[in-house]
Amino acid sequence: MSETAASAAPGADAPRTPSSNSSKGASKTAKRGLFARIALFFRQVVGELKKVVRPTRSELITYTSVVLVFVAVVMAFVTVVDLGIGKLTFWVFGG
Repeated sequence: MSETAASAAPGADAPRTPSSNSSKGASKTAKRGLFARIALFFRQVVGELKKVVRPTRSELITYTSVVLVFVAVVMAFVTVVDLGIGKLTFWVFGG
């Protein structure tokens, strides 16, 4: 990297050390009590749930039908393979 690119990079003037970054995060979690960590967890859960996009009725019907068709195809495939293996077993061992 050239000197101009290094000087133009953000935060290039202050070198970062891995130990200084990890000690900050560890001290913050060590200072929090049990109930503060539980409250933080629930705040994060609520924040993630707010990002969820619910499908419309037509999308839900489409997704459900795709899943049902896929399950039916896989069931048919497994049934054919099972019958084939059964017939092969009876042919090999007699039955």
